[in-house]
Amino acid sequence: MAEQFDAVPSRRGDSGSAGSGRGGARGATLWLTGLPSAGKTTLAHALVEALGGTRPPVEVLDGDAVRPVLSAELGYSRADRDANVARIGWVAEVLARNGVLVIAAVVSPYAAARDKLRAAHEENGTTFLEVHVATPLEVCQARDVKGLYARQAAGAMAGLTGVDDAYEPPTNPALRLDTADRSLSESVEELITLLQKEDLL
Repeated sequence: MAEQFDAVPSRRGDSGSAGSGRGGARGATLWLTGLPSAGKTTLAHALVEALGGTRPPVEVLDGDAVRPVLSAELGYSRADRDANVARIGWVAEVLARNGVLVIAAVVSPYAAARDKLRAAHEENGTTFLEVHVATPLEVCQARDVKGLYARQAAGAMAGLTGVDDAYEPPTNPALRLDTADRSLSESVEELITLLQKEDLL
């Protein structure tokens, strides 16, 4: 069943006023990876809304928004995808090591590229939490938020992750979310529980 993802929970006031979140200002990168239309961006912004200013500072790095700025010259070969992921990951790590909770919503299809991000974070003593937004392909195709699956099916594009290009799911993520059988609020609560477990809230 395709999840509508239209219920955003509110947790304003649960952890005190802005700037006084439990656990202080320890930064981290919450890296949401998954197929196009899996729900990564929706989850990222819903999580920010749910936190409601109780855990500043928080920053969303959405792959579709960041790519034209950091990687405008890159295409969609494996090397170019890996370079784009590395650039976004570098920004995330710099922000995280300076106390920002970074929520990165990036397809990031290849495991080796994500593993390099984790290693770079660990080298600097920065927390990196990989979350697999494991929405099934058929659900992503039904959502088709940006029309990518329709374009691929019509022969107007090639190299779509999960269809005619590889997606390598994480083998041991910090959290795995299938948004096909969870509401948006349930998914956000699981992310919040993960952050609390890591003493980031």
